[in-house]
Amino acid sequence: MKSKTKKIQWPFFYGYVVMVVGTIGIWASVPGQTIGVSTFTDPVKDALGLTRDQFSAAYMVGTFGSSLLLGWAGRWFDRAGARIVAVLSAVLLAGTLFLSSISDVLSQNIKSITGIEHWGVPFSIMMVFFFLLRFSGQGVLTMASRNMIMKWFDRYRGRVNAFVSISISLGFSSSPLVFDALIKDWEWDGAWRVLAVSVLAIGVLMWVFYRDNPEDMGLVPDGKRGSSNPKHKPMPRLKQFLPKEAFVTRAFWMYAMMMSFNSFFITGLSFHMVDIFTSTGLDREEAVAVFLPISVINVSVSLLFNFLSDSMPLKKLLFVMIGGAMVWVVGLIGLSGGWGLWLIIVGSGVSGGLFAVLNSVTWPKLFGRKHLGAISGRAMSMLVFASALAPFLFSLSKTIFKTYTSMGWLGLGFVIIMFVGSFKADNPQPKVVE
Repeated sequence: MKSKTKKIQWPFFYGYVVMVVGTIGIWASVPGQTIGVSTFTDPVKDALGLTRDQFSAAYMVGTFGSSLLLGWAGRWFDRAGARIVAVLSAVLLAGTLFLSSISDVLSQNIKSITGIEHWGVPFSIMMVFFFLLRFSGQGVLTMASRNMIMKWFDRYRGRVNAFVSISISLGFSSSPLVFDALIKDWEWDGAWRVLAVSVLAIGVLMWVFYRDNPEDMGLVPDGKRGSSNPKHKPMPRLKQFLPKEAFVTRAFWMYAMMMSFNSFFITGLSFHMVDIFTSTGLDREEAVAVFLPISVINVSVSLLFNFLSDSMPLKKLLFVMIGGAMVWVVGLIGLSGGWGLWLIIVGSGVSGGLFAVLNSVTWPKLFGRKHLGAISGRAMSMLVFASALAPFLFSLSKTIFKTYTSMGWLGLGFVIIMFVGSFKADNPQPKVVE
């Protein structure tokens, strides 16, 4: 049952408070996102005595396990509301970060007690911690915060998501530099403890300001002013799809699979970013900084298409995302030849910018708000599952072929299939033509 919150009178539409605090809540998930974990990959695996393949495999298994529970988490969101779900996930994330900071100590203690001197001990520890990090951070906290924001807006959903997407893109893209600085100042274990305290502080902020629905405060999406503006035509009444109805549509699978593809490749790129880009002659600092030009393109594309999403058919945005993905997988193919770096930067910037749009606006626009948690939760589980496979497969590619080029060829084949399959990914809403 959703928590009852006291109705508070504000001098402006409370949805804008939700927008800002919800964005901060998504920022808090960064330590559980791949881009947040990737900065810790090398120092943590070295401290635990794991190889790159072993560390990537632990990440894969833990992330895969978390993906199996995200459908349930979406239904939990529909029942309990964003406030409870987000705060509890923040507490779980903070606790996991603290435990992760002593993972080397735990590993040594278990080895001493059991007498087992095997890499399977630190592997098992990190597998459990990756499960908790990915479930609480990338999964539940992100989903609850984003869905809450989208439920507060309808006509203005695209422009609000422009602010959210830009803020998230800037925050996420700068996180490797911030985390790298924390590691240099505090070592990897101290950096994780600093992040744990920060997430707990944001959890308090979420408890104070998160609200699940505008109706809980006597309001409507966009605010009373937005809904009664005489210059605007009334918003069409959307069919509220049941989850089982949404899951049999071509649209659900094409959008979810394309976003999962983006999640797969950006995860693989982020997790092995230092190794991937230093192989082209860049040093560690330059490799980490590659995400800055990507973020500039990402922000620009996201800003443009978030505004267009209020009036443009979503399927056109889907094809722009497919085009960007095609550019950057070709870039990955050419990276070892020395000509693919800027294709990766441009293509991933475009594809990531459209991901930021579609991952937020697609589900409420196509299927309604009533079962948003269950529907978006299924899509999120697919995204997390795809991200679970990426680090290990990228690592395996490097181990077997001494290069990451094979992942580019794999991606190119998938993008071509998505391009063909998306021609009939029409809006399932009755009497809506896209």
